[in-house]
Amino acid sequence: MVNQSPEQKARDRIDLMLRNAGWAIQDKKKINLSESLGVAIREYQTDVGPADYVLFVDRKPIGVIEAKKEEEGQRLIVAEDQSYGYAQAKLKYNLNDDPLPFVYESTGLLTRFTDYRDPKPRSRSIFYFHQPKTLLEWFEEETTLRGRLQDMPDLDIEGLRPAQINAIKNLEISFKNNKPRA
Repeated sequence: MVNQSPEQKARDRIDLMLRNAGWAIQDKKKINLSESLGVAIREYQTDVGPADYVLFVDRKPIGVIEAKKEEEGQRLIVAEDQSYGYAQAKLKYNLNDDPLPFVYESTGLLTRFTDYRDPKPRSRSIFYFHQPKTLLEWFEEETTLRGRLQDMPDLDIEGLRPAQINAIKNLEISFKNNKPRA
């Protein structure tokens, strides 16, 4: 750890976070997608250049991580265009037919996550990387939570007071408009 560049320090923290979440970390020269349910491969080649990490779950590519040095933390959102580009790119050996849905930007101290399958994708801060089994469950669902919020059934108002009906309907409108803080 002595004399490491800021980028390498960030990658060391990211590696630790990934291992703690259940990911196997591999270099691009020694790939074994059967090592674990979740495998994160460093510097995996895409048709737009090497992605810092490509995430494989159950041998399928499902996400990317763009690593940034700690000083970039305040501007981490700026890296979203770069990580989105990697998620849209073709992976070496044509392992993906579709874009990768799960995208992270991380300094190892600050991490943001976007699920590009959402109706209106937007990044959000998270404390840790998701476990491989969690991403696999999400990947296998037909729609995302935000997608399901767009198609909520009508409210059964029987037994509710007018103020309750109004409050619930306003929450539903907020969720449909992608404003979860309501």
